[in-house]
Amino acid sequence: MKKVSVHIVTFNSEPYIRECLQAVLQQNYPIDRIIVIDNDSQDGTLNVVREFESDRLTIVSNKVNAGFAGGHNQAIRMAASDYYLVLNPDVTLHPDYVYYLVQRMEQDASLGSATGKLLFKHSPNEIDSTGLLFTKSRRAFDRGAGQDSSLWDEEGDVIGVSGAAAMYSSSMVRDVSIDDEFFDEDFFAYKEDVDVAWRSRLLGWKALYCPAAQAFHNRGWKKGSRTKIPLRVRRFSYINRYKMIVKNDHWLYILKHLFPILFYELGSLAYFIVREPGVLGSWRNFFDTIKSTVHKRRVIQGKRKAQFENIYCYFK
Repeated sequence: MKKVSVHIVTFNSEPYIRECLQAVLQQNYPIDRIIVIDNDSQDGTLNVVREFESDRLTIVSNKVNAGFAGGHNQAIRMAASDYYLVLNPDVTLHPDYVYYLVQRMEQDASLGSATGKLLFKHSPNEIDSTGLLFTKSRRAFDRGAGQDSSLWDEEGDVIGVSGAAAMYSSSMVRDVSIDDEFFDEDFFAYKEDVDVAWRSRLLGWKALYCPAAQAFHNRGWKKGSRTKIPLRVRRFSYINRYKMIVKNDHWLYILKHLFPILFYELGSLAYFIVREPGVLGSWRNFFDTIKSTVHKRRVIQGKRKAQFENIYCYFK
């Protein structure tokens, strides 16, 4: 029996965390350990989490917000399992979620990550994510988002998985980590799961979509208007794409995909100048972290195992 630990990073997650933890405890596959990293929540999140205190539950209360990346790296360093389920606090798992993913990953040692069929909680016939989808313009989307669930009943290979409910093998985590960081802490939050997907593919790991495993995601403001999204979040989401490109991309394929890249870049720049100029302030963070980003690129490219054509075939 392979050991599985569940890692949840919370930040003002009181409306969701009780249902999330209840679903984890109801898994048909035994959970070895549950690690909750709280990023200085100012609501009642910790009070709710403490209701579930047991020998299996570890609670870490950070005095500052370490972000998604920093929080999950904390949990990974504390874990000693064969598989890590990285789980958002607003996700509710079906009781068989862990069972199906472990079963499939045990059948193929080259699988470094897997996800199930993620559905919108308030529209359970609508897909939230079936893995990640990359475009030639270097954008990443949740595969199948907004489509009818019945269209996504076929299991298959994907470039990577959403960090909302991602199963990672500890072997892959160790292999692709850089300076003891699995998720890039320079990202803080947003697109760190996309970066991991790209990096792990470069290093020869595969990812799987398994529709038998199902979960329900309450995305809140993320599905609504951009005006509801805090400026800080929009800045991370914008600039982390460029950090990811510097770390993982190849100049030859940038040239091959130059037209879709330029088309998106020009349109994007015009949009942000006119509609959201505050987002462009994130370029300061890009240059503040450029030495770290270039160092990580050298490590990744130095360890690359996959042929480029086997990576860029996913860029549609």
